[in-house]
Amino acid sequence: MAAVDSFQLLYREIARSCNCYVETLALVGAFYTASKAVVFARDCYTLIRLHFIPRLMYNRNLVHRFGGWAVIYGATEAVAKAYAEELARHGVSIILISRNSSSVEGTAKAIADSHGVETVLVEADFSQGHAVCRPIQNAVMGKDIGFLVNSIDLSLDYPQRFTDLPEDRLWDTINRNITAATLMTRIVLPGMVERGRGAVINISSGWCCKPTPNKAAFSASTAYLDHVSRALHYEYGHRGIFVQSLVPFCVASPDNVERRSMRCGGWLVPHPRVYARHAISTLGISHRTTGYWPHSLQFWFLQYMPEWMWVWGTHMVTGTG
Repeated sequence: MAAVDSFQLLYREIARSCNCYVETLALVGAFYTASKAVVFARDCYTLIRLHFIPRLMYNRNLVHRFGGWAVIYGATEAVAKAYAEELARHGVSIILISRNSSSVEGTAKAIADSHGVETVLVEADFSQGHAVCRPIQNAVMGKDIGFLVNSIDLSLDYPQRFTDLPEDRLWDTINRNITAATLMTRIVLPGMVERGRGAVINISSGWCCKPTPNKAAFSASTAYLDHVSRALHYEYGHRGIFVQSLVPFCVASPDNVERRSMRCGGWLVPHPRVYARHAISTLGISHRTTGYWPHSLQFWFLQYMPEWMWVWGTHMVTGTG
């Protein structure tokens, strides 16, 4: 009996001495929970402010705010093509830059016929060196360029070990993504700065926030576009230039579009025109966005995913180890 009384007395003394620690831990837990609730509420507000309110309330004159011409590099990509069509719907004339002008002749004609704007084709292969810049400079000379859209070349996105990557493919990845976007910005940006208005939109990929094995060169290209966009925003934002990093996830491929297979992933994989319409509504509002609210949910989830889990998942999807 004495032993039981001694244990109860010891327990009461220990509990009394630990009360202050328990209360401290409770306060820390409450503060942590409240901070997470505030962050969640802020993210929900940002999602609504960015992706829903502009589409419901704003009817902006893009020509008046940014300029009457848009330069589109990578116009063979579905998203870039849809973005050009959406700008043309707002009355913006289009200059299409492509490695093979014949591949975008149909796009240029369709845009001109449907929206009554001017379209110009320029053939430019950035693997040919600095001389490729001259025809682009001639095309933009004297025009009120309000938009520059650089799109990542998705044809270079396929899994392959870095040591197995052919040198030609590696040069293509660098030239058609990093070099091209950098030089295109260097050509167009001075005129925007002189006029005190304009928008530079770099379309990369949501995968830029995580390193992707077996896609090292390509994923690094997307990260470069995202990083240079954010740097240019801080450098030229105060001079009237809006620089946006668009980081979409999966958008329906041209094959799916032609077959009218609009399910292809459901609402997570939108039609290119749907994506472009959503993305343009964020122009002038967010400097870094997925452009499409379901993709923003994916991006939010990906940011909190442990890197080891992401790497394991990419190995499972690509079938590599």
